[in-house]
Amino acid sequence: MKTMTCKQLGGACDLEFHAETFEEMAEQSKKHGMDMFQKGDQAHLAAMNEMQQLMQSSDAMKAWMDQKRKEFEALPNTDK
Repeated sequence: MKTMTCKQLGGACDLEFHAETFEEMAEQSKKHGMDMFQKGDQAHLAAMNEMQQLMQSSDAMKAWMDQKRKEFEALPNTDK
């Protein structure tokens, strides 16, 4: 099990996500982002706007995802 924060995944807070795979981690982050969007959280909305800009270029988005996957893979496993 590995741990990353919302901020590490492009978000706005220190909420921790715990997952066995990067895909699970990304899904948790996405769900959290949707929850924060529905609550109108301004910090998360600003982070989402930055992500939307990144998504304008498929190459930039792929590079960002590859980098986050590498960060995930480099993390130590924990017993969570």
